[in-house]
Order: sequence, then C-alpha cells, then structure tokens
Amino acid sequence: MTDASTIKLSTLVGIGDKKASILAKELGLFTLKDLFEYYPYRYVDKSRFIKIAEVRSAEVYTLLLGKVIAKQIVGGTKSQRLVVRLADETGSIEMVFFRGIRWINESIDIGAIYVVFGKPNYFNGTFNLPHPEFEKFNPQKDYKKEKFMPLYNTTERMKTAFLASKQLSKIISDAVKKYSSLIEEILPQYIIDAYHLCSRRDAIACIHSPLGEETLAKARFRLKFEELFFMQAEHLLIKSNRKSNSRGFVFSKVGENFNTFFSKYLPFELTNAQKRVVKEIRNDMRTGSQMNRLLQGDVGSGKTLVALLSMLIALDNGYQATLIAPTEILAMQHFQSINRFIGDMNINVSLLTGSIKGKSRKHLLTSLADGSINILIGTHAILEENVIFNNLGLVVIDEQHRFGVEQRAKMWTKNTIAPHILVMTATPICRTLAMSIYGDLDYSVIDELPSGRKPILTTHLYDRDVLRLFDFMKKQIEQGRQIYVVYPLIKESEKLDLKDLMDGYESIERAFPLPQYQISIVHGQMKPEDKEYEMQRFKKGITNIMVATTVIEVGVDVPNATVMVIENAERFGLAQLHQLRGRVGRGANQSYCILRTKDELSSEARFRIETMCSTNDGFEISRADLQLRGPGDVSGTRQSGVLDLKVADIVKDEGLMAQVRTLAQNVLADDPHLTKPQNLPIRNYFMTKHKVSDFSMIS
Repeated sequence: MTDASTIKLSTLVGIGDKKASILAKELGLFTLKDLFEYYPYRYVDKSRFIKIAEVRSAEVYTLLLGKVIAKQIVGGTKSQRLVVRLADETGSIEMVFFRGIRWINESIDIGAIYVVFGKPNYFNGTFNLPHPEFEKFNPQKDYKKEKFMPLYNTTERMKTAFLASKQLSKIISDAVKKYSSLIEEILPQYIIDAYHLCSRRDAIACIHSPLGEETLAKARFRLKFEELFFMQAEHLLIKSNRKSNSRGFVFSKVGENFNTFFSKYLPFELTNAQKRVVKEIRNDMRTGSQMNRLLQGDVGSGKTLVALLSMLIALDNGYQATLIAPTEILAMQHFQSINRFIGDMNINVSLLTGSIKGKSRKHLLTSLADGSINILIGTHAILEENVIFNNLGLVVIDEQHRFGVEQRAKMWTKNTIAPHILVMTATPICRTLAMSIYGDLDYSVIDELPSGRKPILTTHLYDRDVLRLFDFMKKQIEQGRQIYVVYPLIKESEKLDLKDLMDGYESIERAFPLPQYQISIVHGQMKPEDKEYEMQRFKKGITNIMVATTVIEVGVDVPNATVMVIENAERFGLAQLHQLRGRVGRGANQSYCILRTKDELSSEARFRIETMCSTNDGFEISRADLQLRGPGDVSGTRQSGVLDLKVADIVKDEGLMAQVRTLAQNVLADDPHLTKPQNLPIRNYFMTKHKVSDFSMIS
C-alpha cells in the first residue's frame, strides 16, 4: 500500500533529484511525509502595505508598493551586486541583489510599479532590502488573501537552488493538495471527538495554507496536541516495558549500615523532602524490577546524603554501589563528603579517576573485583571494561546531562542483572520539562532546603560601585568571613577573560594589601597542582578572598565563604549564575551574592539580573531560563533529540502538556498494550516509528 512515507521527494513535480538531494542534506527531508511535517516557523501579513518612510526596524518583514526609478549593477566581478531603487510618495529605498543578478535585472522594468516583500537591513545609516521578493503590481489581485503567508526555515544553499521560503511553500502546498488522501489519522476517533480536534488531514493542509485566524488556531492546537500526547505516551510505554522486561535486584531489608549511620552519624535531621525521596527509592529497589529514577534538587538540598543512604541500603543487602561524577573535582568532592559522613564506620570507600594509575590503580581494581571495596566513587573511568565489580547493585549518576544514554547503558553490563540506577541533577528543572526530558524515568524531587539555612541575599551593583563593594567585602572579612570573586570564562575569548581576571586581581590586591589580607587566585591555565594548592589554602581559611574563573562552579565547598561576587554578571546564563550563587550559603551565617555589571545592559541581561535578585528558587529560575532560551538547550536535550517538537512549546503549552499526560496515563492504564480496536492507530504509530513488529520491543 502506498503511503506518504514511501514516496520519495525526487518523484514530486517541482523537485527532482538535485533539489531532493539538497532538501535531504540541508533539512533531513527524504519523503512526502517528511515534507508534510515540515511546518512553517511563523506567518507574515502580506495584506497590508506600508510606506517607505515607515520602515524603521530590521526585525519586521515589510510589504511595500512602489515604482522602480533606477537600477544599476555595481562592483567588480567578485563583489558584483544589482541595486534597484524603489520609490513612493514618502521616500525611496534600495533593493540589493547579490545572486541571479542578470535574470533579476532583465525581470525588473524601470517605471513599473512593484509589490516588494522582505526583511530590511540597516547599513551605513539607512535601511535597504537584501534579496526581497518582488512582483509587478496587479490591480485585479486581492492582496488581503495573503494575510497568513507561511515562512519556512531555509539555508543559503537552498536559496541558491531556488528553494527559498516562497518556493518551498508552493512545493508543499501543491503536494498537500495532490496527496492529501495519503495523510493518515494517527489519533483514535474517541480522542478527536472528546477534545474537539480537527482531522490530521485538515490540520496539515491548514498549517501550510491558512484560510484565517480561527482555522489556523485549530490546526496548531491539533498538531500540538498530537505531538505532546505521543511524546508522553511514548515515555510511559518505554517505562512500562522496561519495568516488565528488566529484572532488578531485590533489596528487601534496611540493615546495620543504614541504621547505624542514621542513628549515630547523620549530620543533621533529614528534611521531609529527603525522607520522602529515600522512601520512594527504597520502595523502588525492593520491587524486583530495575530502578530508573531521577533525583532532582536545588543547590544545597542534600542530594549527596540521599544518595549515600541509598548506597547503604545496597550494602545492607550484600551489594556494592558506585557514584559517577562528570569531573575529577566533583568526584573528589563526593569522595571527601561521603568519607566525612560515614566517619569510622567499617565501610571501604575508594576513588577511581583517570589520574589514578600504576600500582594504585591495579590494587584498586583487584579490591573492587574481590568485593573489598564497598563504594566506588569516580569519573567516566568507571565505565571502562577492565573495571569489574564483585556484585554491583546500585549506580548513582551525578549530573545526568553529562552522560549519554550509551554511557549509562554500559553500567548495565557490570552485573548479570542490571543494577538499580539513580540519576541526580543539580540543575533545577520545572516539573513539566523534567517529565518531558526524563519521562522514561521515575521522578523524585527534593524541594526543601535543610533547616537553619538562611536565604542568600542577592544584590545588583554596577562597575561604578567598586568602592561600595570593597567596603562591604572588608566588613565581611572583619567578621571572619571569606569571599569568592568570580570572572567569566568563555573559550572563544580566553585571552580577554584572563586579562579581565588579572586586572581584577591587581585591583583587589591594591584594595586588600598584605599582610592584613591574603588572596588566592585560580584559573584554567594554571597547573593542576597549583590550582589545588590555592583551593586548599582558601578551604583551610588561610586566604580571605578567592579570585577565580568558573572553575569553582563545582568542587569547592567552604561553609565559611559567605560572599559570592560575580563580575561581568551579564555574560553568564541564569543556570550558571544560580550554580555559582550556590557555592555560598552552606553555613549558618547570612550569605550574599553580588552581581556586578556594566552600566548598559540588554533587555535580556537585565531580565536575568532581576530574576536572580528576586528569587532563590532554582525551579523559578529554571522557568525563567526556559522563557529566554527555550527548552532545546537545557540539559543537552538538543543533542539528545529528546525534545523534537515542531509546533508545541513546553513553556507556553504547559497546561496542555499536563492534560495530555493524564490522557496518556488513562489510555495506557485501560489498555497497556494498545490492543483494543479503538487504540490501534496509537499502536500502529509507535510500531511504525520504532520499526518493530513486536510491541514489547518499544524501548
């Protein structure tokens, strides 16, 4: 049977082999189905002409009606361009063409009236129109019908092959008209009726060629609905199939290690959130199915302690545990923290990183294999094939986004039955996004900070406020406190960054002279041993001020450090600002974060600074970050392809997301294998997508 996924683009009228090859390479479009599902990114109104004198923005597409009063080919062979001057009663503007000059020159007549559409460019104090669309004005044409002209993302290579947005729009709309009967319905009729959705065929036809605002809104809602529904249903299916197909170790008891630690070594009373999460993890690990759980919490919420309690349960049931961190600094911090927590308990905790070599490494691997090591903490080095456990029962992965699915899967092979997996992230993500990214994982959140922690007070200062800043720093040092001063580090401008750091260091040295004050400095171009030496001096309280780049974002835990000064704060993203701020506020004393910026700020930078000053809630900051950046870059999701959404927006459509998740849960609760006749469209969709003949193989 012929369907849209079997028809190659090269067979369509107006495409052919050459254009099909370009569409494949540039956009990943191979079939008619791909073309149908390549949606416009926005629409422009081509029904309203403006006057040339009204062109004031380089951001807004513009529709002009004017007379061509001059044209000229200028420049040498390599820099040749066609300049056409268009005029109306209010003024004139240049249209500039760099490609297809001869054909365009022959197509444009001086004295004729043209409809011109394009995005202005501001150059040398005036606006021009580079490569606009143009056509001779037709008084018989109803231009009001062009209120919703679709715009498609294209590339320079596509434009040179006459596959710009306008040409692509015509190809797609012609294809939809000719082959609309091949657009299959993928939602059951009872869902379409219950939510008053238009058909998929109508939605795709309308989104490419809208007839009006109302029909476009209905089409967009339908396509958003199906995207979010199938994404949520897929997560739930994968989770269900994994649970039914993957055996897990049964940790049936909480024994001596857990109870001894809880009664004698627990450094502070667990928060209610920590207690709830430990209970969720414990329940997971005694079901007989492999645990795959995400543990999410803000900076300083106590995730490491929860991870340790989980590992102690593994030890009580006769199994080893491991914690994998993305960097040596972070692995070392976990190693030190856990050893500090357990004190003199009879538990062997070891550290494995890339820098541990020779006899030390050989001895460690032997001890791991014979079971002498109870808990192994390390980096990616743990993933290596020669790292063999005696009986691995639990894997804790810190900072999930640094570990790909394949890397995580390597840990499954470290025992005959796959060990339980606990994934931790210090990057707060609002629940909606977390369900989208990690929907195949069970979800736990620590949404409460330990008691006694005072909220960090965040202030915005400008460069000109340096004397005020130094005065505040001196008062804090007089009270026995320590201070971080952090400068940005962006690879593209390492020299500039280092200069900024050194200039700042010299300025601080002058304001805080020896012997009254001691200053450490740390940056990426220092030798590791020098870096470690300076960090330890600060940690021991020998130095008052740590001047550093963002290398201290993770890895340094100094409870006595109560002030975080972030220089050039406008150059940091929200997530990074929040992570840096979390380096202070670890003790009982009041802590401060000072964001110092230049006087002139972009609206986006100002929004980031105001957000940081108004809240300490990492989840609120995450939401604001999403509004700025969109979901694509969060936690490496763009690279992983998890959020492959074409119409829906996770932030704006949060309400719809929750609605379709509930629907997906209800559908699968009633019909787990989607075998009921009414649910066959859903079943067929997933089996086609995953290219499997056995439904249980969807994973």
